[in-house]
Amino acid sequence: MTFLPNIRLECGVMQVDGMTPKGRERFWTGVLLTPTMLGLGLGVLGSIFATLWLGFYDWDLFTAPEWVGLENYTDLPGDRRFMQSLRVTTLFSAIYVPGTVILSIAIALLLNRHVVGKSLFRLFFFLPVVTSPVAVGLVWSWIYSRDQGLLNNMLSTVGMDPVYWLGRDMALYSVVVVNIWGAVGEGMIIFLAGLQAIPKNLYEAAMLDGASRSKQFWRITLPLLIPSIFFQVILSTINAFQAFDYVYVLTSTQGGGSTMPTLVFNLYREGFKFFRMGDAAAQAVVLAGIIMVLTLIYNQLQKRWG
Repeated sequence: MTFLPNIRLECGVMQVDGMTPKGRERFWTGVLLTPTMLGLGLGVLGSIFATLWLGFYDWDLFTAPEWVGLENYTDLPGDRRFMQSLRVTTLFSAIYVPGTVILSIAIALLLNRHVVGKSLFRLFFFLPVVTSPVAVGLVWSWIYSRDQGLLNNMLSTVGMDPVYWLGRDMALYSVVVVNIWGAVGEGMIIFLAGLQAIPKNLYEAAMLDGASRSKQFWRITLPLLIPSIFFQVILSTINAFQAFDYVYVLTSTQGGGSTMPTLVFNLYREGFKFFRMGDAAAQAVVLAGIIMVLTLIYNQLQKRWG
């Protein structure tokens, strides 16, 4: 079975022949794709239906599931751990989303100019995106360490008292910094693409009219970046409500707790520490619902102002 594409140009449109299997090729293509499609079906749709199903049961992995109806959902408002994780995640999102968007725009604006070593800077800012969160988290745990950490050593050299960066008072802000540092590379790429799509003649016309750089930013750059901003806000919001990697590595305590338990951390704890799979499934459904509602709101705002 061979697929030798024949690329030709007709009426200015590229046509590719030989890429569509026919006859027996179509049959064998279907056979070869079946395992992949089954994997995707079971892995994605199967897990969604299993989570929805588990949300109506009380199950500890060792005994038979027991039907409880909507009890797992109605108990959530009275669940102290769930409400605490919801509050922590909301605060985390309120700092993380605007911080990521603003810093990404600022870096993209700087790297959109003629800067020596621009490619190297882009690589430097994008590197955290492709680096293992566990490895990065271990490095930051050393930086934030209370006794031998880099930050506290720097504070000691100027005569200041050490800070418990990952304690309950500071953990939220410390983890937000790490998450923003890990996300600005992705945001930078999105905003660089948006900046380079803005027609240059708009800036040339503005310069002829005597518009300053700040006026060009507020009247041209920012309005034309709004679609990219909405896209990045949606991505950042989803990432904020799914924050887990850095939270687990940096803030886990003995006994399965955390100094800043987010929704996903609490979901993990309910399911795989306390073996309350029904409660964990119900929280997962609520989390998915929150993300869907926020995404729909952003989409409506984008249609209005985008």
